[in-house]
Amino acid sequence: MSVGQIVEIVYQDKSGKITQHRIEVKGMKDGRIRATCLTTGAPRVFLTANILAWQPAGTRHAV
Repeated sequence: MSVGQIVEIVYQDKSGKITQHRIEVKGMKDGRIRATCLTTGAPRVFLTANILAWQPAGTRHAV
C-alpha cells in the first residue's frame, strides 16, 4: 500500500464490526493510514492493526 494508491480494505472497528471500504491513501505514519473514503468523500483514519485484508482496487485477489 502506498500514498496515492486506491485500495479496497476489510476493516474491523473497535466495537468488532467488520466493514469494507474503497479508499485513496493520503498518508501512512505510526500505524495509521490517513485516507479519503471514495464512497462518502469523507476523510478517514484507519489503524493498520485493524485492517484484516486489502487489495489494490480493481484486482480479484487479496494481497
